[in-house]
Amino acid sequence: MNSRQKQSEVSRRDFLRVGSLSFVGLSMAERAALAATRSDRSEKNCILIMMTGGASQLETFDPKPDAPAEIRGPLKAISTTVPGLQVSEAFPQLAQRTGQFSLIRSLYHDAAPIHETGHQLIQTGRVSRGSLNYPCFGSVVARQWGPRGDAPPFVVLPRLVHSLGVNTYRGQQATFLGEEFAPATTIGMKSASTEYEIEVAGESPAIQQQYGKHRFGKLLLQARQLVERGTRCVVVNLFDDLHEQLTWDCHGTGAGTAGKVYEYRDSLGPAFDKALSTLLDDLASRGLLQDTLVVATGEFGRTPQINASGGRDHWPHVWSALVAGGATPGGRVIGASDSRASSPVERPVHASELTASIYQHLGLNPQSCLARQDDQQISLVDAAPIGELFQG
Repeated sequence: MNSRQKQSEVSRRDFLRVGSLSFVGLSMAERAALAATRSDRSEKNCILIMMTGGASQLETFDPKPDAPAEIRGPLKAISTTVPGLQVSEAFPQLAQRTGQFSLIRSLYHDAAPIHETGHQLIQTGRVSRGSLNYPCFGSVVARQWGPRGDAPPFVVLPRLVHSLGVNTYRGQQATFLGEEFAPATTIGMKSASTEYEIEVAGESPAIQQQYGKHRFGKLLLQARQLVERGTRCVVVNLFDDLHEQLTWDCHGTGAGTAGKVYEYRDSLGPAFDKALSTLLDDLASRGLLQDTLVVATGEFGRTPQINASGGRDHWPHVWSALVAGGATPGGRVIGASDSRASSPVERPVHASELTASIYQHLGLNPQSCLARQDDQQISLVDAAPIGELFQG
């Protein structure tokens, strides 16, 4: 068996056991084969935090305090450390850290307004065409750069998204690249329950308390552990199932989507605010933030007007993202939505441009090509990176 075959054999295994973030049952020969494939050609990392369900732009990063009540909603806007910049009252800790990140307020896409298309666009840069599903950026990076030491190059926490509403591709797999470049996970897909316990091993009670002993905190702490140990790409699914639980999918009515927008203030927002603020501080204190691009966004936004059930519905026409680290500037706002947060009015940013920006940070030219199984060449993304994110 040559070194390439050995690498493939190692890559197909479940790299992680729940919470331990360590290899399971690798032989000495397999460990040696993995070490032989070590590639440090790019020291850059990425943590993509998917606010699964589609977080409302108005209740997160683009409040409209001067809009009518039925548009602005029940949450207040608060000032930040950047003069003139406001965010939702759900994020008081992030409001004190606006110098550490930039906000994109003009993301959009024009595909079908379902969760799956947004996930595809953010994580692959494309929408599937017929039976052709494009690989997640993490799988492309795994193929191009390989592992660092004994860390899996690409991990999805805690597992792949499922049960989003439509039975189609969700953008988190290796597809035609092959299973050897599929993401590792900490919880297998066989688990039927969403009420599993996410364990964090080897961390002090103090740091666990800072992140928060809730789902968001544990997942972001695991993401930091992985990057610190050499994983290149981590996708964090803040929710991997939208059914029968409170998520960012705040329709205000219907089975499993009963959340109203005030839940952003009372439950979702505080947990997210604490976990993400701590992650940014933690990465910076460990000297990892400069090389680690952190992106937090949903797969689309929410309707400008609150519906009769006190929620907001799917709206891919404009939403927001937070981008930090990776030598991107802090305290910057890219793009703008109109007075109702219904469409971009300044610097529209297509979702695929965000994917292209992730590729650029990770050392890959978005216009470089992949070979499909039929040897047809396709570019990684048909979009350019967001230039404003890489201008000093």
